[in-house]
Amino acid sequence: MATDLQITVRKVASVNPATGEVLRELACASESEVVASVARAHAAQTAWSDLGVRGRLAVVREFQRLLHARKTEVARLISQEAGKPYAEALVTEVMVVLDAARFLTQNAFALLREERLPHGNLAMKTKVGWIRREPYGVVGIISPWNYPFSIPATEALAALAAGNAVVVKPSECTSLVAVELQKLLHAAGVPEDVFRVMPGDGPTGAALIGSAIDKLIFTGSVATGKRVAQAAAARLLPVVLELGGKDPMLVLDDADVDVASSGAVWGAFVNAGQTCLSVERCYVHRSLYELFLNACVEKTKKLRVGDGLDPASDVGPMIHERQLKIVESQVEDARARGARILAGGSRLPYLGPNFYAPTVIADVTHEMRLMREETFGPVLPVRWFESEDEAVHLANDSEFGLAASVWTRDKARGVAIARRIDAGTVMVNDAVACFGISEAPHGGVKASGLGRTHGKFGLDEMVRIKYIDSDRLPGVKKVWWYGYGKRFSQQMEGFVDMQFAHGLGARLRGALRSAGVLRRKEQL
Repeated sequence: MATDLQITVRKVASVNPATGEVLRELACASESEVVASVARAHAAQTAWSDLGVRGRLAVVREFQRLLHARKTEVARLISQEAGKPYAEALVTEVMVVLDAARFLTQNAFALLREERLPHGNLAMKTKVGWIRREPYGVVGIISPWNYPFSIPATEALAALAAGNAVVVKPSECTSLVAVELQKLLHAAGVPEDVFRVMPGDGPTGAALIGSAIDKLIFTGSVATGKRVAQAAAARLLPVVLELGGKDPMLVLDDADVDVASSGAVWGAFVNAGQTCLSVERCYVHRSLYELFLNACVEKTKKLRVGDGLDPASDVGPMIHERQLKIVESQVEDARARGARILAGGSRLPYLGPNFYAPTVIADVTHEMRLMREETFGPVLPVRWFESEDEAVHLANDSEFGLAASVWTRDKARGVAIARRIDAGTVMVNDAVACFGISEAPHGGVKASGLGRTHGKFGLDEMVRIKYIDSDRLPGVKKVWWYGYGKRFSQQMEGFVDMQFAHGLGARLRGALRSAGVLRRKEQL
């Protein structure tokens, strides 16, 4: 008798975090589907690369036009699926991607073209060389839920402009936004097999890492990033890892308290604090400490928390219960260790399932989890410092090093301190906004990851560097070929002295000793 076999299809649910409404369920891409998609991407990538930089940038320009035309619908979808206020979705996601496309269309041709490489060594003056930038092939992207449009889109645009095909595994929480990105790119002229989205869960991501991709761009937690790096190392797969931060904010004794407190409140609570560049540690000079705290509390209490689709909302929900529990746990640990909760510090269940009140906490210490572990929630922890050296020490006392900010009326002083902070980016009198500067590289040091996205350095991550060298005298044997002997060794000593000895006389003597090297009879 024939037996019917039931195949269980894994699914991921897209849920509105403000309401708990299931927006849509999507089938998880299986390992075989991921492998097949990557294979098709490889087959299609050559023709995409052969289109040339100008041809590919024409597609990027069309994508920019289409996105601008649909900016409202895209921003609303981001707000609906990720929870952030519509204004944030528009500015920190859609506008960032539009500007990334602008950067590429204006700069990618010059940054990707072949570059002549001059030779300084006199022995190599008969050669001409140049640098060629070639696409990797297929770039895999594993993207997070907190910026479900701007992160994969900016990375994918750079990869596509460089001539790669791209396969994206989005967060299971925000697959609909990734699918919308795919629709826009295909409508702009990117061939279907050159850009594919593979919705799914952890096994789907693992399948992408284990597939025949040529490079991986991963954004996520440190713990997951380490596992990704270990898996990639097994086959020397090159990776870019953006693994989050615990960004410090330093408010110096000459800072404008009104400006700095507004910056702290926005930097800590934008996207409900679910930003890798969030202000997660705030250090204030003792002379301004209470004044600064009062200003932050006053401004925090004015924030309107609600559904991101409500135009009146300033702060939306957190993405899910698991993340909310992490925030609660850290806040309670700080409270138990003596920190003062000046605002917030609790859920807001009457608004919906995932709302947490914007929270200001004073008198925190580095013994508290809140100051050591990434929080990723709407919490602003503040402590005081006495001197600049102490402030820099506190800022650097972290396993993370993504970004930081310094607040002062003296710009030169701010820049001087910025140079002392261990971070991939340090802003003076602003926070978070560096992600929106398309020319600026994005990435960190220490546990915050490896490599860079955005700008020239992000584009460099999408290409292999090939050096090509051509000899101007193809019919002439090279003097350093075999047939050494005592006389040749003496001539080479003279040649080295002619280039590098100290003093004109020593160099001239070296030149005389090297004479005749081009007429060696003993050369093979």
